[in-house]
Amino acid sequence: MSNPQQLRYSKEHEWLSAADDGVSTVGITEHAANALGDVVYVQLPEVGDTVTAGETCGELESTKSVSDLYSPVSGEVVEANQDVVDDPSLVNSAPFEGGWLFKVRVAQEPKDLLSADEYTEFAG
Repeated sequence: MSNPQQLRYSKEHEWLSAADDGVSTVGITEHAANALGDVVYVQLPEVGDTVTAGETCGELESTKSVSDLYSPVSGEVVEANQDVVDDPSLVNSAPFEGGWLFKVRVAQEPKDLLSADEYTEFAG
């Protein structure tokens, strides 16, 4: 498993892209996608919703279990990935590409996000 170096990671297994004009993309890691199994349903925050770092903002349902989705940052949701809602398997097949979940205008970024190497060590 290779975690992209340019991303940062939460201990809840979400990834965060660097902000582009204040907006970052959020998804779950390949480690989390593999642990979940085949994702069959995705509930994402809606455009205009405010998310808070470390708090639940959605849900992922797989053939194995249901898992809460946590936001790695605080801010306002500016886009939800409709492709993932329509085809939840993208979370498994392309967690760092087409399987991203939502975009957020970052108001506050926590200090405890991990680098790719730190996350790899954490996730084991």
